[in-house]
Amino acid sequence: MRRKSRTVKIGSCLIGGDNPVVVQSMCSTDTRNVEATVAQIKELEAAGCQIARVAVVDDEAAAAIKKIKAAIAIPLVADIHFDYKLALQSLAAGADGLRINPGNIGERKRVQAVVSACREKNTPIRIGVNSGSLDKQMLKRYGVVCAEAMVESALENIKILEDMDFREIKISLKASSVKLTLEAYRLMASQVDYPLHIGITEAGTKDRALIKSALGLGMLLNEGIGDTIRVSLTGNPVDEVWAAYEILRNLGLSERGVELISCPTCGRCEIDLIPLAEAVDRAVRNIEQPLKVAVMGCVVNGPGEAREADVGIAGGRGFGLLFRNGEIIRKVPATDMLSELLQEINKLIENK
Repeated sequence: MRRKSRTVKIGSCLIGGDNPVVVQSMCSTDTRNVEATVAQIKELEAAGCQIARVAVVDDEAAAAIKKIKAAIAIPLVADIHFDYKLALQSLAAGADGLRINPGNIGERKRVQAVVSACREKNTPIRIGVNSGSLDKQMLKRYGVVCAEAMVESALENIKILEDMDFREIKISLKASSVKLTLEAYRLMASQVDYPLHIGITEAGTKDRALIKSALGLGMLLNEGIGDTIRVSLTGNPVDEVWAAYEILRNLGLSERGVELISCPTCGRCEIDLIPLAEAVDRAVRNIEQPLKVAVMGCVVNGPGEAREADVGIAGGRGFGLLFRNGEIIRKVPATDMLSELLQEINKLIENK
């Protein structure tokens, strides 16, 4: 059962409550380079990203938000650390949301200035606690980075905002450790009803990050924890969006995109299956429509899996049987399997 949370609005995007889990990513470009940042956000939009976040490191980056906002279609969040004036400038430039830690932007009047500006514009604040930058007082109190320290740090920051009668809040508690991340989010989920942004931070290079994120985010989402997600990886952020939808779709939380089924191959396989499956995977990555595609290599499981898919191919000795909606439609030589399969996929998309 999905954890009950209150709803916050970022631009046109609703997070929490009964709304679908929202997919977001963060630009790897220099925010001051408007052209590059807009180009990357447009790529993220095409991949299905629903919220983009940018680092605001100085006045020039804050000012750039106005031009970036004018050129993109999805909400834009400004990531701020230490300097409350950058938060105010980002809001004035049109940021739809802020990611800050109230505790690290100085005295109360500075936090009050940011909260007042957010209240005036109905702009939410994400309180983000990362294990790698945990407050020094928490480290001193607990002696080690732990879930309890991360949650207490977040709760202290939440109280700062609540004392100012501000509750347009969402929370993240990220660590590079899957176990620590799980513990922190589970503990926080039991104590507040604010929406949670979940992710495994500093998860590593693409392959490693995909494994850690699928494991950690999959477990949390399956427990009903998580209202918006980011798959963090060292690489192209567009891959983060694809991975997020793969996780959601495999848990039944989204229908977007193609489910690709392919066999691991064995000694019974008599076609060159691996390059075929990889080519199909590349070709279907940007398809938005829900579709199940099977690329199978032998007569044991191949025909059954291909029949269960919307479209599929089951390999034989130098040929493949092409299936659509459970029926064999033709036999094709191995050299034509890719083109014939993609042709049928395109026909299905056109019909849908």
